[in-house]
Amino acid sequence: MAGITRGFTGRRRERDQRLPPGQYDARDEWPVLHAEATPNIPTDRWTFTIEGLVENVVTWNWDEIHALPRSRYEGDIHCVTTWSKLGMTFDGVSVDTLLGAAKPLPTATHVMAVSHTGYTTNLPLADITDGKAWVVWDADGKPLSTIHGGPARLLVPHLYFWKSAKWVSGLRLMDHDEQGFWERNGYHDRGDPWAEQRYQGD
Repeated sequence: MAGITRGFTGRRRERDQRLPPGQYDARDEWPVLHAEATPNIPTDRWTFTIEGLVENVVTWNWDEIHALPRSRYEGDIHCVTTWSKLGMTFDGVSVDTLLGAAKPLPTATHVMAVSHTGYTTNLPLADITDGKAWVVWDADGKPLSTIHGGPARLLVPHLYFWKSAKWVSGLRLMDHDEQGFWERNGYHDRGDPWAEQRYQGD
């Protein structure tokens, strides 16, 4: 039975109140935005690795990660380009489950999410623990499409969606912050939609 996390608002609110400042409701659309060519990653070659400041470097293949306890997120996602998509459902595995196998060292404070394409994005470790992040492969009951990051992507829904790295291949735990692709190109290091942390200096 999958665990369910219903967003982070504590209770369901009206649709207009669920939009962070400066966002619009994309409704039935799910806009496609990325900086790379869309890759073709067969599931028999897909892997996910947690490395860096951990007791155990762990790699899962497609079958192995699917054998872990499933977890579900039900809630909203928000893109830095001002669209939001409300009431989505994603299925996969909680990052907490994956980190439980890798066992972060006490000195770990940040992570670099890495994609099979080489894309990177940085996150505080606190933003992907305690039920805040997933590796997901289903969206709204269907396999995640390639253009939206399939076969699997990172999901960190309380931050702007560039932090939810498409085609994710792993996490590298670090004792310091280190900018990823978009952060080096002017986007905010954290990206909280409710604080409108879109760009460096916001």
